[in-house]
Amino acid sequence: MSPANVYRFFASKSEINEAVARRLLVEIETAVKDVAKSRGPASKNIHNIIATIETLNAQRFSSDRKLHDLLETAYNEHWPIVAAHIEVIDKALAQVLSAGMAAGEFKKGDAELIAILVRSACVRFCHPRLMVECAQDPEPTIDQMMAFLIGALK
Repeated sequence: MSPANVYRFFASKSEINEAVARRLLVEIETAVKDVAKSRGPASKNIHNIIATIETLNAQRFSSDRKLHDLLETAYNEHWPIVAAHIEVIDKALAQVLSAGMAAGEFKKGDAELIAILVRSACVRFCHPRLMVECAQDPEPTIDQMMAFLIGALK
């Protein structure tokens, strides 16, 4: 497709970048929602949500660095699509936390606030730039962080 033809659909390069980044974020969101709907212990699902985000980011980093860099830019520049993405992730986490609370697996609390706290504690596994920067740090591993958080939730 020629550049002229592409710009029939997008007004600017930034619109193209945003559309591509949104598509990447939707891939993550879809995978996270699938995990959130999984049967099984809520503690396993919380762990799997964070691990899924980390795995998808790591795969993108190793397979297509330019796409990884695009998402890093979106996060660093606080694009509105990132704020919307974070809301989706928080909602999925809150859904799992609520289920865990209802089942007696976790102590009762504000699932929406706790979802934000879990995501914030795990930012090094979810943010494209931090994931790369912290890759050389041996600890905490995702398993250590999740064991800590799940212990706190119980």
